[in-house]
Amino acid sequence: MKPFDYTRAGSAADAVALVSADPDAMFLGGGTNVVDHLRLGLFGPGHLVDVSALHTGVEPAPDGGLRLGAGVTNSEAAASPLVRTGYPAVSQALLSGASGQLRNMATVGGNLLQRTRCRYFQDPAKPCNKRRPGSGCPARAGISRDLAIIGTSPSCIASHPSDFAVALAAMDAVVLTRGPGGDRRLPLDELYRLPGDDPSRDTVLEHGELIVAIELPPPTDLTRGSRYRKARDRASFAFALGAVAGAILVRGDAVADVRLAFGAIAPRPWRARSAERAILGGQVDAAAFRRALEAEFAEATPTQENAFKRTLAVRMGVGLLSELAGLDTHVDRAGQPR
Repeated sequence: MKPFDYTRAGSAADAVALVSADPDAMFLGGGTNVVDHLRLGLFGPGHLVDVSALHTGVEPAPDGGLRLGAGVTNSEAAASPLVRTGYPAVSQALLSGASGQLRNMATVGGNLLQRTRCRYFQDPAKPCNKRRPGSGCPARAGISRDLAIIGTSPSCIASHPSDFAVALAAMDAVVLTRGPGGDRRLPLDELYRLPGDDPSRDTVLEHGELIVAIELPPPTDLTRGSRYRKARDRASFAFALGAVAGAILVRGDAVADVRLAFGAIAPRPWRARSAERAILGGQVDAAAFRRALEAEFAEATPTQENAFKRTLAVRMGVGLLSELAGLDTHVDRAGQPR
């Protein structure tokens, strides 16, 4: 680990000014991802600007929604009664994302900016287009079981690791930032980039642009009934092989509203908008849910090692919607109608 300067910022404006003025500077939140990367030697910033003490409140937003300051810890956000009752999928995602010790350190702003856990990215001895553009993507012909199946490019098949971001995507969250060019409000869908020809940039944030808060829309019957599910190799702290955040509102025999977002299958949280459109207004039927999700993932391009993820995502989505809609007795444990 090379030497670096450290500054604890007193305000968002000070933090933005310090980082934007120095191309070798970066923000530091809880440090649970950045410090790991420093130890691995993936990068060596010359200046870390600590923003963990900024924006730490969980409070109602002016429109009746909820605002999470970017410095709120994952534990605090997960335990907040406002989050647990209004958006249970968000609380569940945070609780499934790490051990209690890590949740006590990690911040919600930093959670959104986690880098991929692709083993080629994390090994500085290996080529990786995300780390060194133009060096190649050995994951395509190598170990890819944990990686993405949709939204990828010939340059990168890395998957996004955040559980929290998946739930926020399903809840139509908005990210508030402050940067050299002023303040921005970014729908979570617009925060992340797909890899394309330049996988080195995960988000649309400019250098020196700081996440200051996350806002959720006012809670509704839909969001209050939301849930998060995660499939992983072990029940204790582990990154997802597949994950889904969802909610469904039924009126009579028809679907009045539906939300679905998936994790661990794409370079960003994958909001299943085409599946939502196919399900919305239709009958509450597990077979219809399955058809919509199969169509959603029809263009997936998995490797031989992670082809199972397409089936896993469909079954998790069908199972969750069926459970929320009261159809859990009509589907088997794999999410298939019976």
